[in-house]
Parts: sequence; structure tokens; C-alpha cells
Amino acid sequence: MMPNHATASLRSRALLLMSYVCLILAAAGTVARAENTHARNALAENTPPANTPPANTPVANNCPATALGTSRTLTLGTKGGFKIGLKSYPQSLDLADHEVVLTFDDGPSPKTTPLVLDALGKECVHATFFLIGRNAAAYPALVKRELAAGETIGHHTFSHPAKTLRLMSEAAAKADIEKGFAADDTAAYGQFTGAPKVGFFRYPGFADTPALDAWLASRNIGVFGADLWASDWLPMSPDEELKLVLERLDKEGRGILLLHDTKRSTALMLPKLLAALKQKGFHIVQLVPADSAPPQFRAAPKGWTSETEEILAKVLSPHKGRREHVKRGKPGARGKAPPQLPEPGP
Repeated sequence: MMPNHATASLRSRALLLMSYVCLILAAAGTVARAENTHARNALAENTPPANTPPANTPVANNCPATALGTSRTLTLGTKGGFKIGLKSYPQSLDLADHEVVLTFDDGPSPKTTPLVLDALGKECVHATFFLIGRNAAAYPALVKRELAAGETIGHHTFSHPAKTLRLMSEAAAKADIEKGFAADDTAAYGQFTGAPKVGFFRYPGFADTPALDAWLASRNIGVFGADLWASDWLPMSPDEELKLVLERLDKEGRGILLLHDTKRSTALMLPKLLAALKQKGFHIVQLVPADSAPPQFRAAPKGWTSETEEILAKVLSPHKGRREHVKRGKPGARGKAPPQLPEPGP
């Protein structure tokens, strides 16, 4: 029989050993719980919630199903420049049947540009705005609104000279273009870095020159004409304009459409136009710039001629330098209006 003091010693050792075991088990449980919690948190961070699409799937926007929407975005490289738009040049964007690019010139205007932006926003449609620099400088908040809405900002000179760049000296024409670049970018982005952020440009009245074309190309700026236009520089009601635009779209089937966000008839007509495009199965393509070579363009059909050059020859050639012959004129004494520029400006 063991002495009492020996028995007590064994009991103490047993109790101490049991305490160590309990401490080890408790610590192991704490570590396990911590690891499980960490694992659950990591899983939660890396697992999308229910009904979330995979990362590479575009997340649906908040546009209603009835909206026209923007069907696709066309990235348009401008390295080396380009000239497109069948009204002026023998090539254009290679759009599919019933694809339309919406472009607006001469803005912004506080009276009408907000109406245009409202209409585009309601239908989730994006367009390209070719700004007049002096208007951009006067209304920078509207330019910033266009940018915030996801529209593309292009350029349309600073002053939109009535006599066109073609009848100005090369130095004066370049200065007006450059001043427009600076005014537009300052209004949109807060600064001008010496080259336009978006290298998209449209000549007032489509009146280009070989020298200006080469200069713009050397600066990696693409020149836009149009494939069809609304003729909204002519006085007409919104319904008359709508009818004219739809007839031309039905005939051409696709293309770059020129409108003016400074024209009230266009601003009031636009909601009906977008609804009609949806009904007729047209699709909107948005243009965005890229620092790359231009894509392959669609060649003009056989027998193509430049419609704008024919008009410019009639308007400018006989009376070069005389401003009254390139402005919109009233009918003369015999009731016949003098020829006018396409896209004559504000």
C-alpha cells in the first residue's frame, strides 16, 4: 500500500496533466474556429452573391426594355488620320445594315442641348457632339454634362466661320481649329495639353482643303463628313424634319447622321425619331477614339461623287471672299434663293 503522501502526489500530477490536456484542446478549438471563420470570410469575399453575373459578363443597365439603347461601341483609331462620310468622301464606316451613328454639331446651347441630352438619356443612346469652341467656353457645364452622360466630344472649330475655312488663309484656319481644340478640352477636362483628347473633327460646311487635311492627319485627327443629314439648318417643323430624316434613313439603310443640337426643331423632334428608330429596327452605334490605326472603311458605291463639293463649287467659287454668298440668304426679287452651304452653322 502506497503512503498517503505518494497518493496525493500522483493525484496532483494527474490533475495537472488533465489541465494541460484541457488547455491544449481549448487552444486547438480556438484555432480551428478562427480558421473556419477566416475561410468563411475569404469565401464570402471571393464568391459573388446570388444572381450576380460572372465578371466577364456585362452587367445590365437600368434602361427599360422599351428603350432604343446603344447596340455597340465602335473603337475608332485615328493614327495617321482619316476622312469619312459619303456626302464628302469616297469611304465611310463599315456599318451593318440598319446601324446608325448619331452626331450633333454646333453646340452646346443652353436652350436646346439639355433637351437633346434628356432625349438621349431616356433612350439610353450615346452620340458624338462636334462642339464649337466659343460655345464650349461659354457653357462649360453643358460640356461636362455631355461628358458625364457618356457622350463623345469632337471638335468643330472655335468660331464656325461663315466664309468657311476654305476661304481663310491657311494660318488663320489652323489658328481657329487649334483655338477650338483648346476651348473644347478646357471646358470638358479642365485643361488642354496641346493635342485634343479626342481626335475627331468636322469642317464647318464640310469645306476642307488639302493642306488642312494633311495637317490634321499629321496630328492623328480623323475628319468626319456625314452619310446623310437632317437638313435642319432649313426652317421646318419637328414633324417635317422627322419625316425627312426617316425617308433618308429608309433609303440609305445605315450611316453617319448629321443633326444640330442647337436647332429647336431637332431637339423637339428627337424623342420621336428615337422611338421610330426602335420601331423600324435600327441600331445605334457609339464612336469612341483609340490610339491606333483606323479600321477598314467601307468604300463608296460605283459612280460615287462628292455632293458637298458640288454644293461648295456653286456657293464659294463664283464669289470667293464675299461672306454674303455663303450665309443663308433670303429669296431674291425673282423668288429664287441663292445656293447655300450644307451645315451653314448658327
